[in-house]
Amino acid sequence: MALLEIKDLQVKYGVIPALKGISFEVELGEAVAIIGANGAGKTTTLHAISGIADKCGGQVFFNGEDITKMPAHKIVSRGISQVQEGRGVFPNLSVAENLSLGAYLRNDKAEIAKDYEFVYEVFPRLLERQKQMAGTLSGGEQQMLAIGRSLMARPKLLLLDEPSMGLSPLITENIFKTIKKLNKERQMTILVVEQNAQMALWVSHRTYIMETGNIVYGGASKELKNQDFIRKSYLGQKD
Repeated sequence: MALLEIKDLQVKYGVIPALKGISFEVELGEAVAIIGANGAGKTTTLHAISGIADKCGGQVFFNGEDITKMPAHKIVSRGISQVQEGRGVFPNLSVAENLSLGAYLRNDKAEIAKDYEFVYEVFPRLLERQKQMAGTLSGGEQQMLAIGRSLMARPKLLLLDEPSMGLSPLITENIFKTIKKLNKERQMTILVVEQNAQMALWVSHRTYIMETGNIVYGGASKELKNQDFIRKSYLGQKD
């Protein structure tokens, strides 16, 4: 049984269809990517899963439970944590205070303390800046903080929305190395939405391609890298 199962999911903004009936699955322990151009429906897909966007059709199952109509805060409590596009850190709170907000639904103090150590192990830069105001961090550091805050929730499924946005190629590479490490070494299940197709294909086991609210193709990431239309349309490679 898939950890996450999407069946004929539909979302509209007013009368404009954003998702036109998409279906896909994410297995336990997988890293799955969704790629596509701006406006394809990638972010809306994550918002629908996490309860931020209202669905007008279809179903979302998580760990065998129908969460289609469940409010966002209850979805978080089930084990889904989303890192929003644009990072969304609280600028006037310290790094440590931002991290603490990721654990706001938890009361297991000893385990929370262990997760602070885990996040600081994953992102040593955050340990160095734990008392610093989040608004004074660089873009890359804020992205680390946003991911770290989500890890504090101990998610069963981590949703990442455009983690490379606004970052330099070097910082992007480091962020994706961390994502790959979380999946490989911690067996964390990850669904990442990303315009940087090359990094998305590198970090994931399987990739889905979206166009104008539809999933038009999907398959093993290693195989997609070698397909001509992927190389030309998404990787910028020529014959």
